[in-house]
Formats: sequence, C-alpha cells, structure tokens
Amino acid sequence: MAAKFQDEAFPILKDYLYYKQTIQNKSLKTVDEYFIDLRTFFRYMKIRRGLVSSDEDFDKIKIDDITEDLVKSVKLNDAYEYMDYLIRERNNKSAARARKCSSLKGFYSFLHKKKHLISVDPVSELEIPKKKKALPKYLTLEQSIELLNAVDGEYKERDYAILTLFLNCGLRVSEMAGLNYTDIRQDNTMRVLGKGNKERIVYLNKACLSAVKDYMEVRPVDGVKDKYALFISRNRNRMSVKTIQAMVYKYLEKIGLNAQGFSCHKLRHTAATLMYQYGDVDVRVLKEVLGHENLGTTEIYTHLSNEQLQKAADNNPLSKIKK
Repeated sequence: MAAKFQDEAFPILKDYLYYKQTIQNKSLKTVDEYFIDLRTFFRYMKIRRGLVSSDEDFDKIKIDDITEDLVKSVKLNDAYEYMDYLIRERNNKSAARARKCSSLKGFYSFLHKKKHLISVDPVSELEIPKKKKALPKYLTLEQSIELLNAVDGEYKERDYAILTLFLNCGLRVSEMAGLNYTDIRQDNTMRVLGKGNKERIVYLNKACLSAVKDYMEVRPVDGVKDKYALFISRNRNRMSVKTIQAMVYKYLEKIGLNAQGFSCHKLRHTAATLMYQYGDVDVRVLKEVLGHENLGTTEIYTHLSNEQLQKAADNNPLSKIKK
C-alpha cells in the first residue's frame, strides 16, 4: 500500500517521512499522520508568506512546490503563530495541537541533526501543549461480568472470545482485528502486533484459553477468504475494526451501557484497571502487557487506584465527625 505523501510531499519532506518509515520502522498509518500534520503547517506557511491567497480553500493548497528556502525561513515565532492558528481557526484541542507540535519539532530536528540542512533548529524551544489528563472510563468488575453473560446468538462463541480477550488482555481494537489463529501459541501465549508494527507476547489465562478453544471448535473453515484470520465475519471475511466495534456496541447496549460513552477502547481501559486493582501488577509490567511506548501513558492507572483510596476515606462514616 503506497503512502499518501509519495505524490503530494516536497522532496525534503519525503526524505524525512522515508526516514521515519524505513529507519525508525514507523507504520504506514503513523507516517501518513506525520505527513498530514506537516502538510497543515506548510499550507499555513504558504498563506503566512503570501504565496497563496488567504481566501483559497485551505484543504486544496498544494505543498509539493515548497522550496528549500521556505523551509529554512521558518522561525520560532512562525511556529507559535501556527499554534495560535490551530486554536482560533481549526479549533484543535490540546491533544491535536500537541501531536502537530511534535511532528513539527521532529521534522526540524531531522533537518538539523540528520540531514544537516540547517545549522540551528528554529523550533527546538517550541513547547508542546500540555494535554489534559482525564482518567479513563472503564467498566466495573460487575459490569464486565454482566457484559460477558449478555453474549448469545449464532456467533456467541466468537463474540464471547473477543470480549474475553478485550477484558483480560487489554488489546486495541486494531490488534484484535489483526489477530491470526497462528498467533495463539502452544505455550499459552499470544503474539500481538501493536502500534508501529511492534510485536509483543501476551500470556493467556484460563478464561482466554477456554474461550478461544470453544470458538476454534466452531470457527468457519470452508469459504473463508482470509484463511489465517482468527475472527471471521458472517461474510467469511476477517472481522474488520468496524465490525468488531459494532458487535461490542450491541452487547453494551444490551446491558444498558451504550449511552455512557463506553467503547472497545474502554474495554482496554477496563482490562488495565482490573489488572492493576486486583492483580497486584507493577505498573512496568502493565506497560508491557498493554504495549505502551512510554511509562507515563500507563501511570494513569495508578491515579485510578489513588482516586479509589480517597473515595474510600471520604466514605468512612467517621469522615464527617468534627470536634
């Protein structure tokens, strides 16, 4: 599959994106996201430098003609003005601005340190916007059991296996869709291909092994279009991300949780939370189980535990007694 940037990017930007793809082994999806972020910046720069009219349709501004001189002309104040533009004109939240900021800093760091095109990195001092750290939404233990008990129908073994893996292993929905039956190993582990094509091994507990075994006994074989796919749709295709999401929403709705913001990703949060709260799991171990790149991403689950401790203290019947 060809990357989006191959026909639309200017030469220096292509160099950077090929470096991310081939040397740093970033996935095509991730590389495309870098391209989209940097395309937005250089579209903005063309307007800022008066190379196109401010009335021109922003999403149709081409960047394949961006010159080396324009790239070199960028200053720190251009970057800060761009961050302001993302708030005022594009209504980007802090998370989106932080990602675009990181993309921009990565590009100019490459030009400075790897390509040696510029002697000074103009955006090295650009601060990444702080992201609001909201506690993740998750199902309680009781709700998780209720969700599993709600499974029925023609594909109950398949659906039960998927929900069990979500709730026990904390997979991303894209990882679930990408599973092959050959990823289930004889030593009771499962190979998972995560973000950035990073492989990790997840240990399967008795519930997972039982659910997968029951499903494999009824998994379709004849007419299957992707013979290695673990989870097969009713059309004999590999179950897509959207199909898995629809299945999860169906059961969430069945137990009355569909209107409360729950999703496949919330099942991942649920698995992580239950492991941390009930499993006496070190946060570094949890990081490896979930496939997080940074420990800071995983540490949010320690806050959940602290919040519960505070709630327990507040609910003590003596908490409101004062002298």
